[in-house]
Amino acid sequence: MPKVSAARYGKDNIRVYKVHRDESTNPPTHTVYEMTVCVLLEGEIETSYTEADNSNVVATDTMKQTTYITAKQNPVNPPELFGAILSQHFIDTYKHISVAHVNIIQHRWTRMEVDGQPHPHSFYRDGAEKRLVQADATRGTGISIRSGISDLLVLKSTGSMFHSFYRNEYTALPETWDRILSTSVDAGWKWSTFSGLEAVQKEVTQFNETHIKAREITFRLFAVEESPSVQNTMYKMCEEILAAQSMVTDVDYSLPNKHYFEIDLSWHKGLKNTGKDAEVYAPQSDPNGLIKVTVSR
Repeated sequence: MPKVSAARYGKDNIRVYKVHRDESTNPPTHTVYEMTVCVLLEGEIETSYTEADNSNVVATDTMKQTTYITAKQNPVNPPELFGAILSQHFIDTYKHISVAHVNIIQHRWTRMEVDGQPHPHSFYRDGAEKRLVQADATRGTGISIRSGISDLLVLKSTGSMFHSFYRNEYTALPETWDRILSTSVDAGWKWSTFSGLEAVQKEVTQFNETHIKAREITFRLFAVEESPSVQNTMYKMCEEILAAQSMVTDVDYSLPNKHYFEIDLSWHKGLKNTGKDAEVYAPQSDPNGLIKVTVSR
């Protein structure tokens, strides 16, 4: 006899933009937030699949409108707080819903400087970097939150090496003691489960502070570490984030190698462009190395 063993549904790609106007300045200073939100619900919904009974189905359009109204009536910064408020709303409002999953992608807007001064209401997109939040409210358990960063593209032209790795008859890669290192950072940190919305609100200042700190740790170690491998550098990043924030239980990184290969130009009049003489490289798209790690307290 078949049965529904797992089910969730919801609204994806809810685009939300909010402007906060600080009227205490002259002219007023605006701060803008742009997000893409996904809401997924679990609970007593199996009969909508097995019996075409929609009486327990919260329409996905309702989820979209709820997201807009919640954004109007509550702060959206930090996104961890907004995700907690929104996910808690669904399990408080609908008694047959047991888990509400809210995924938030916050898109980056940076304030312009004009004539050396920050402009009160003009912004620009200075990269593809995104701030991520996954907030899951579970009835009887609390609110779990994972914060993160994605699509943060970094590169250093030296200070990385990779040697003494396992070799056999299938190995063609030469060892190197100096190479270009580039990657697109995808990192996350999981918080201890919060007992409820009040517990999240109590620690609200921790979210932005930890985001800033995790970003700073990522930049600093990437830049200054004479990296023996991506694996070792990313472990040290995790280690420092855990040390910096006691409420974080797990840190994870996913780092793809963005390869830049030397080009041998010796065929052209003996032109030297390898080893210490390398200046011109060929950026590669694929295949690429992909290194992942989760470090837990």
